[in-house]
Amino acid sequence: RLVAKGYTQKEGVDFEESFAPVARLEVIRLFIAYVAHKSFTVYQMDVKTAFLYGPLKEEVYVNQPDGFVYPYHPDKVYRLKKALYGLKQTPRA
Repeated sequence: RLVAKGYTQKEGVDFEESFAPVARLEVIRLFIAYVAHKSFTVYQMDVKTAFLYGPLKEEVYVNQPDGFVYPYHPDKVYRLKKALYGLKQTPRA
């Protein structure tokens, strides 16, 4: 698995916020009460790689990973199109 070195990122320079948006408990309780009142059926799913599908708000560049260095351009960096494990901003992407 390819992982970014997010520990080298600095807030305000490399990213603005690093939080994962979650529903408040009151909203979840209201939803469950409404579902019970209307006798709806609730389904749930888990997308295992959903963490990586979010687009990034900032431009993020990464070095070539060890073992995959392009021999003619060893100093080349890559711009990420999607979130990557290890980035500080990935949870909100």
